[in-house]
Amino acid sequence: MILASNVAASNVVASNVVASNVVASNSWLWYATRATGVIALILLTGSVVLGIIVRVRAASRWWPRLVTLGVHRNLSLLVLAFLGLHILTAVVDTYAPVGWLAVVVPFASSYRPVWLGFGTVAFDLLIAVTITSLLRERINARLWRLVHWAAYACWPSAVIHSLGTGSDTKQPFVLGVTVACVAAVLLAGVWRLASGWPEHATARVVAGVTAAALTIAVTVWTIVGPLRPGWASRSGTPAVLLEQKHSSAPTDGTGSGNAP
Repeated sequence: MILASNVAASNVVASNVVASNVVASNSWLWYATRATGVIALILLTGSVVLGIIVRVRAASRWWPRLVTLGVHRNLSLLVLAFLGLHILTAVVDTYAPVGWLAVVVPFASSYRPVWLGFGTVAFDLLIAVTITSLLRERINARLWRLVHWAAYACWPSAVIHSLGTGSDTKQPFVLGVTVACVAAVLLAGVWRLASGWPEHATARVVAGVTAAALTIAVTVWTIVGPLRPGWASRSGTPAVLLEQKHSSAPTDGTGSGNAP
């Protein structure tokens, strides 16, 4: 009887140790996923802004256009590097069932499928832009231009993914970074539309109205969606994770932690 009790006690201790290790591992991976995701968004924003500057052909004696092109290219490579780490840590972390299929197939994940799917769309577009850029001398110029025009959807998809999937969206730092990124791209976009006016005026007006409507729509959605309580359940988080979040999700003292 005593032996059985000791064995049972040992099993409980072992189970607690394993559970503790799993939680600690998940916590580390969660922080790594969020950090690399935020950095990737910042770098992608810088790349988009520099890409717009290149299109405007802005340059000076202290900052020639060749330097802008070089920085833009290097930033794009850094985006891919941090995005790779972001994806790797998200898939390896067993807390949220992301899966490798969801990395390349949009909306295929069982974890927040819509908002995770926007991240997949951004990743697929970024890969397409990178490949066509490397093969620019070997592919049709019209195809290259079409892919790069489609790449304008990469950045807003990444922003929506970050707002909808991240469980720390309401944290002041993360929200502030997102707002700053949006403001930077909007200002660069206004500069791009105003540059060379009124050439292609109709297309510029359509682009401006579309950008303004999208910004308003995403802002309203963010206020009534991710910034409101209960977003975890409304966003498509599996019920089993919602049930476990109070018992197995570590926090950093502000309530963010590894919660779904």
